[in-house]
Amino acid sequence: MRTDAIIVAAGRGRRAGGSVPKQWRDLGGASVAARTVQAFLDHPEIRRIVLVHHPDDTDEVSALPGLDRLICVHGGQTRNSSVRNGMEALASTPPDRVLIHDVARPCVPAQVISDVINALKDAPGAAPALAVTDALWRGDNNHVSGVQDRAGLYRAQTPQGFRYADLLAAHRKFEGEAADDVEVARAAGLHVAITPGHEDNLKITHPGDFDRALKILRGQMDIRLGNGYDVHRFGPGDHVILCGVEIPHERGLQGHSDADVGMHAVTDAIYGALAEGDIGRHFPPSDPQWKGAASQIFLKHAADLAREKGFEISNIDCTLVCEYPKVGPHAAAMQAEMARIMSLEPARVSIKATTSERLGFTGRKEGIAAIATAALVKP
Repeated sequence: MRTDAIIVAAGRGRRAGGSVPKQWRDLGGASVAARTVQAFLDHPEIRRIVLVHHPDDTDEVSALPGLDRLICVHGGQTRNSSVRNGMEALASTPPDRVLIHDVARPCVPAQVISDVINALKDAPGAAPALAVTDALWRGDNNHVSGVQDRAGLYRAQTPQGFRYADLLAAHRKFEGEAADDVEVARAAGLHVAITPGHEDNLKITHPGDFDRALKILRGQMDIRLGNGYDVHRFGPGDHVILCGVEIPHERGLQGHSDADVGMHAVTDAIYGALAEGDIGRHFPPSDPQWKGAASQIFLKHAADLAREKGFEISNIDCTLVCEYPKVGPHAAAMQAEMARIMSLEPARVSIKATTSERLGFTGRKEGIAAIATAALVKP
C-alpha cells in the first residue's frame, strides 16, 4: 500500500507575527516548513510529499530538505482548494492512501502518523484528535453567556488520512470552504475514524507558539558531547603549531604529525561525540603517509564526518595547558583558523590557556597538554 503526504503551506500566517509567513520563520536552526517536511521524510511509510505553497515562496521552497521526494505545486484561494491542487498533482500516479498535514505542525510525532496510516486499513478516513477536557463556555462581549457540554467533543489535529480515490472524488464535488479535510470527507458521506492525537502536535498560530514548539523539538534533538585530551613533549625546534597557528618558540613539539596538541584534542572530542574512536583509528601512526601531516587534515575529517551523520557542531571549547609560549596574543588567530577549518562561526570556537602552577610535566616546561569539549546537535 503506497502512502503519500500533502503538506499545506500556502497561507500567510499573519497571526503568528513576524515579517515573513510563519512557515518560513526560523525554529531552532531550520524553518518551520523544513522541520515539518523532515518529519514526513523520516517516516518509513511515506513515499512522496506534495508541498502546496504560495507562488511568492519559490526561493524558500528550494532550500527545503528532500527535494528529490517533493512535488511542489501552488496553492489556491482557500485551504480546500489548495488541498485539491495537491491531490490533482498525484492523479497521474496515484497512491493508495494520502495524508493531509498542516505545515504549522512541525512537532508531529511519528506515532501519530503511524496511527492514522494503520487506521486506514479498516476505515476510508482517519484523523488524530484530543478529547476536550476543559470546561467550555459560550461568550458574548467578553462575558459568559452560557455553557457547553464537553462530552463527545475533540480538538482536531493533522495529518488527516484517507483513501486517495475517495478523497479526490470528495474534493472534486465539494463546494464552498471547509475547515479541514474531515469536513470535505464527511460531506461526501465518508466515515472518519478518530485516532490518538498528541499534545506535542501543536499548531503554531500565535507568537508564543514558537517557544512552545522549540521546547518540544529540543526534547527530540540528538545532542552529543565529546571530550578530547592530548599531550606532546618539547624537543628540538624553533616554533610550535597550536590550533593551526605557528608561534616562534625556542623548542618545538614532537609528534608523528605536526604535533598540534590543541587541534588533536578538538579532533578527538568530535570523534568522541560521534562514538568514532580517536585520531589513531582514522589516521594510524603506523601509516607513513601521515608522518609530519598537517593536523587540519584530521580536524576537517572529523567535522565533515559529523555533518555526514546529520550533526551540526554547536560549539568547541579548547584549553591549552602550558607555561610557555604565551597563548593570549595568538588566541584570536587560533579561534579564526579553527573556525575556518570546521566551517563554523568564530563565536562557536573557544580557545583559552592556563598554567598548571608549575606542577607536573607542563609546569616543568617539558611539554604542552590540551583539553577539549565538542557539542554536536542533530536537529
